[in-house]
Amino acid sequence: MTQFMDVHHNMIGITAEQLKAAHDADVEIQGDENVDFKQAWADPEAGVVYCLSEAPSAEAVKRIHERTGHPADEIHPVPVAV
Repeated sequence: MTQFMDVHHNMIGITAEQLKAAHDADVEIQGDENVDFKQAWADPEAGVVYCLSEAPSAEAVKRIHERTGHPADEIHPVPVAV
């Protein structure tokens, strides 16, 4: 499976609690699409959230985020890491 980094914009002011709730919602149903959400990061001032996952496709990541009510604005494969 491939790793993906997805980006959510317009999340100005997101709190740690809100980020955790969104991540937990994804994790709760991730098995439906064989996705494994690894971690999420946020910059509340810039309003940007990043999520790292491992999944069979970007479309699988997209479907999970859409179902939990926070669609990703960008989804990028990350085929090389160190």
